[in-house]
This record gives sequence, structure tokens and C-alpha cells, in this order.
Amino acid sequence: MNRGFSCLVAGLALLTASTAFAQATYPTRPIRVIVPYPAGGIVDIVARSVTDTVGRNFRQPMVVEAKPGANSNIGTAEVARSAPDGYTWLVTGPAVLVNPSIYKDAGWNAMRDFKCVGLVVWNQSAAVVPVNLPVRTLKDFVELAKSKPGKMNFGNPGIGSSIDLTAKNLFGIAGIDIANIGYKGQPQALIDLITNEIQISVASLALALPHIKDGKLRPLAVFTKERVKELPDVPTIAEAGYPEAVYLPWYGIYVPATTPDELVGRIHDAINKALQSPEVIERLSHADIPGQPMQLDELAKLMQSDFERLTEIVKVSHIAVE
Repeated sequence: MNRGFSCLVAGLALLTASTAFAQATYPTRPIRVIVPYPAGGIVDIVARSVTDTVGRNFRQPMVVEAKPGANSNIGTAEVARSAPDGYTWLVTGPAVLVNPSIYKDAGWNAMRDFKCVGLVVWNQSAAVVPVNLPVRTLKDFVELAKSKPGKMNFGNPGIGSSIDLTAKNLFGIAGIDIANIGYKGQPQALIDLITNEIQISVASLALALPHIKDGKLRPLAVFTKERVKELPDVPTIAEAGYPEAVYLPWYGIYVPATTPDELVGRIHDAINKALQSPEVIERLSHADIPGQPMQLDELAKLMQSDFERLTEIVKVSHIAVE
């Protein structure tokens, strides 16, 4: 056999063995967890709640990095370009699925460039208004909005976010014209909602519930199939008269799509193990954002179904950024 060819074969065998060893011993160094939203927001809370336990089980630090910007595009694109070695994760919401339909230069295609390795939470949300707004029900708000087309403001924490898509879907179904006021996250939008700078927001219950309990915000409906236990007197969006607006967004953990299957399996198992641990269940329970272990094929189907539904909302709502 030609000596050069023999060396090539030996080199490839060594590389294959090294790769297999690296996968077998994974992880051997800290894992970066990119959150493409501001620190302290709902996605940041979710990421830390779960990955702290994953890191302890892995015996490696999980370095959560908030990288907001361009409505989550900056952090998401960074993960899409990262090495598929299991050391860079993305924790995000529906924006990963729809932003390429909204931004021409998003920098990725979710169904091609990402693989979901864990569903961290279903994010319960509610339509909330200032307590001094003269409405008691969602239909009251719709009537008021119809009497003032374009004069009432919606606090939007990010174009293409679950909040944006849920709200735009509701406004379209209800036939109301609400001005869009952009924010860099939910916390500031909720502050302005309390002071009546804006008149409505769709807010994650994990962030809105304290203000509701303090009597600073009034919930008009929850975007869930059933009433939530913390707000038993608040109707679901279907009970409020808009069944087509039911939507329960979810936040997941993603890795680059070309990550080897063995690594994907290890990461997926670690996430599901964490979601079933008492400490994570307790953390997510306090935040009112329950987690749910799912299998990889279920996650792939969920990605596909939400991709189809949400891109249709983007199309119908004419959401676009040049």
C-alpha cells in the first residue's frame, strides 16, 4: 500500500477515534447558553432555572449570556454559526421560527439550521391593562379600541416574539387598530402599562402576576385552553369570546442542526432529567411557567407545526422589517 495513502487512512482513523472519545466524555468544559433577550426577562429566567441543574449534573459550568439585539436576531445568528460540538446552546421562544419570515437578513433558517433538544416551558400569558382603564372585560376593551382606532397603544417587547404574535393575532381577529410601541423586553413595557403610558399588553404571567396581585394591572383573559389556578376568576381567551386566539407559546433549547446525534441525545436526556428534578419543578412553579419533558421526534413535530402556524400569522398580519 502506498505510504502516503496509509498515513491518510491512519490520520482519518485517529481523527474518528478522537471525535468518538470527545463525544463519549462530553462535556469536558463549560457550556455557553445564549439568551438573545435582555437579562432579567422571562427567557433569561427560564434559561437559568433549568441550566443550573443541567450544569450540576454535568459537573461543568453553564455560562448564561444575555445577547439582546435586533429582536433576538443577533444572539440567535451567533448560535447558528457556532461549532456543532454541543458547547453552544440557544434558549429562545417562537422568534427563532418566524424571524426569517420577518427580517430578510436574519441569518438563519430555523428548520434547516437548528435542532430543538428540549422544551423548557409552556409560557402562559394574559391580556392585561392598567387598572384605571375603564374596561372590565376583553370585549369592553375591544369596544373602546374600536371607538378610538389607532389611538390606543400596545406595548410590544419585540417584533416576532410570542407576545407580538399572540397580540397581533388577537387584534386581527377582533378587528381593532392598536398602535405598536416597541420595547426591548417585557419589564419596561409593564412599567409603562402600570402608568397608563400604554393601554394593553400581552404579558407572561411569570412577570405580570406580581403586578396583578398588587392591584396595579387588570387581567382580561388568559391565552390558555383552561383557566390558570392563580387567576381562577379570569376567563380564557375562548371564554372571553375569541377562541381562534388561543395560543400557548413555548421556550426551547436549541443547538446547531449538524450537531452529532450522540451529542444531541446526551443533551436532550440531560435537559429532560433536569425538568423532572424537584428543584427545577419548584423554580418553574414559582414562575408559573411549567416545564414539560418531550421526546426529540415530538419536538421536531412541534417546531414544524408552530413554524407553519406562526409564519401564517406573520403573513396575514403583514409583519415585516426591512
